[in-house]
Amino acid sequence: MASLYLHQSRTALNADPFIDLLFNFLLGFAFLFLVALLYINPEAKLANIQKQAEYIISATWPENLKDDIDLWVRGPDDQTVSYLNKEVGWLHLDRDDRGEINDVIVIDGVEKIHPINQEIITIRKKHAGEYIVNLYYYDADSKNPLPVVLRIDRVNPKFETVFQDTITLRGVDDEQTAVRFSIDSDGGAERFNRLPATLTPYALEHSPAWAN
Repeated sequence: MASLYLHQSRTALNADPFIDLLFNFLLGFAFLFLVALLYINPEAKLANIQKQAEYIISATWPENLKDDIDLWVRGPDDQTVSYLNKEVGWLHLDRDDRGEINDVIVIDGVEKIHPINQEIITIRKKHAGEYIVNLYYYDADSKNPLPVVLRIDRVNPKFETVFQDTITLRGVDDEQTAVRFSIDSDGGAERFNRLPATLTPYALEHSPAWAN
């Protein structure tokens, strides 16, 4: 009986160092994991802040065209965002679509065309005041008037489309005010109208072909 008790005691004594080692290993792994979270988490939060969007303004025209349509948006501080100035305060041009020119992607060494033509500007803070949204026909491949769908989506606190309309651009150099709207003190969109305004700096030296 004594020999059996001695055998069990020695077995328990031999197992204790292994259990201690395993426990210390797990404790160290948990500590390193927590340290990693402390360093990674602030960067993730910063990325979320930088990518925040309150309103998304998009202009979409027919697929598989080389026509280049530009979005221009002026905020209540009288600054204008466009391909010439892609970041103005809380206004950002997130996608400058030039038609098929920048729609080519390479997959496994094979060139493919991403056919969607869409330009996107985001409003990243709900500053109160009037916003003017213009469409400009920069370059044309087709000779016919081009329909462009202008849409404004509110992202926070829930996703909803607050405005959508189809604007027909007549040809190169045609600039039209697609919509003017205001953001109120609560962040809501209101007072939609199409009172014309010129946002581009282009002074035409000739009469556009569509005006003749």
